[in-house]
Amino acid sequence: MNKLTPLLCAVALAGCAGTPVPHALTPELTPQSFGGPVADGAAVWPQAEWWQGFGDPALAGLIREAQDNNRDLAAATARVMEAEARAKIQNAALLPQVNGGANGSGCSVGGASCSSFGLNLSASYEADFWGLAHANLRAAQEQLKSARFARQAAALSLAANVAERYFELLAIRRQIAIANENIAAINTILDVVQTKVKAGSASRLDLDREVAQVESVLSNLPGLQTQEKQTLYALAVLLGRVPQGYTIAGDNLDGIAAPKVGPGLPAELLLRRPDVAGAEADLAAAHANVDAAHAAFFPNIALSANGGFASAAIGTLLQGDHFGASYGASLLQSIFDGGTLSGRSDLAKATEKEYLARYQSTALGAYADVENALTSFANTGQAETHLRRAIDAAREAFEITQLQYRQGAVGADLINVIQAQQTLFSFEAQLSQVTLGNREGAVHLFEALGGGWQESPEDRTQMVEEGAAGNPAP
Repeated sequence: MNKLTPLLCAVALAGCAGTPVPHALTPELTPQSFGGPVADGAAVWPQAEWWQGFGDPALAGLIREAQDNNRDLAAATARVMEAEARAKIQNAALLPQVNGGANGSGCSVGGASCSSFGLNLSASYEADFWGLAHANLRAAQEQLKSARFARQAAALSLAANVAERYFELLAIRRQIAIANENIAAINTILDVVQTKVKAGSASRLDLDREVAQVESVLSNLPGLQTQEKQTLYALAVLLGRVPQGYTIAGDNLDGIAAPKVGPGLPAELLLRRPDVAGAEADLAAAHANVDAAHAAFFPNIALSANGGFASAAIGTLLQGDHFGASYGASLLQSIFDGGTLSGRSDLAKATEKEYLARYQSTALGAYADVENALTSFANTGQAETHLRRAIDAAREAFEITQLQYRQGAVGADLINVIQAQQTLFSFEAQLSQVTLGNREGAVHLFEALGGGWQESPEDRTQMVEEGAAGNPAP
C-alpha cells in the first residue's frame, strides 16, 4: 500500500495540471515584416485614445458618448459578467458543500403527547483526483478572458465606426456644398447667356444647355441629402440616441489631420489585437475541455460526513449524549455507457482542432488588415495631393473660359465654359471622396493595429516559435 501511494499522488497531480495548449504560431505563419508603405516619422503603435490624433474635439466627444451609451457595448459588458458568474460556478465545484437543517415533530398516542427535535449538519466533497473540476474551471476562466477580449474588440470597433460615420457625414456635407457652389456658378453663367440671347449674340441652344446643366446638378441634391440623414441616424444609434431630430455641427473634413502611425513587428501585432487574444483564449478553453473529457474516463471519488443532535425535549437537544455522526466515501465508475465518454472526447478534440484553425486564421487576417490599411492610407494620401493640384489648375481654367465668354473673345464658346466647369467640380467631388478615404484609411490602420490595446503577459497561452526573425522569445 505504501508503494502505491506516491504513484496515486503523481497521477492525481498530473490530472490536475492538464496538458499544454497545442502550439499554433509557427515561423511560416508569421511574416518577418510588413510590406506596406510607412510614412516617415510615424510613431510605432497607436496610443489608447488614438482618435485624439485627428485634432477634432467634436470627434473625441462623440467617441466618449458612444463608449458610455452604446447598447452593443453594454451587451458585451453583460457577457463579461455572465462569464464571471460561470467561472464562479465552476470554482465552487472544487470546494466542499456544507448543509445544515433543523426539524421538529409532534404526535398524540392514546391521549398522550410526544415530540422530537433534531439538528443536523452534512458535508460532501468530490475529490478532484483526475483534474476534471480543474479542467472545467480552466475552460470557464479562458471563456471569461475571451469575453473580456471580445468587449475590448467591440469597444475598438465602436470607436472606429463612430469616426467613420462622422467623417462620412462631413464628406457628404462637403459634396452638398460643392453641388450648391456648382449651381451658383451655373446660374452666374446662365445670367450671361440670357443677356447674350436677348442681345442676339448667343443662340437659344446655349441657354438650353446651361438650363440642362443646372437641372442635372439639382437632381443630385436629394440623393446627397438622403445620405446625410441616413449617416446621421446611423451615428445616433452608435451613440445610443434616438435618431429622430439628431444632428451635429461640422461641414467638411478641412482641418482634420491624418495622423501617422507605424505597424511595428508582425509578431508584436498578435499581442495588440483583442480579436486575436480572444481566439487564443477560445483555443485554450477548447483544450481545457479536452482535458476534462479525458478526466471523465476515471472514477468519481466522493467523501461525505453527517452529524447532528436528536432529542425528545428541545431543552436537552444540544447535550453531548444526544449527538450522533457518520462519515463515508464512495467511488463511482462507468462500466458501459454506449460510447458516450469516448464520443465526448472525440467531440472535444475536434472542437480544439476547429479553434486552432480559427486562431491561425484570425492571426493571418490581422496581418492582412494591416497591409491593406497601410496601402490604402498611403495611396489615398498621394491621390489627395495630386487632386489638390489638379483643382488649382482646373479653377484657373474655369475662370479664364468664363472671362473669355463674357467678353466675347474670338473662339470663346459656351461648350468650353461648361467643360471647364464640369472638370472643376468633378475634381472637387473626387477630392471629397479621396480625403474621406484617406481619413478612413487612418482609422482602419489604427483599428488594424489594435487601437493601443495590449494583451497582458499572464493572459498569453501562445507564443511564436523561435526562428522567426524579429519575433519575441517565449
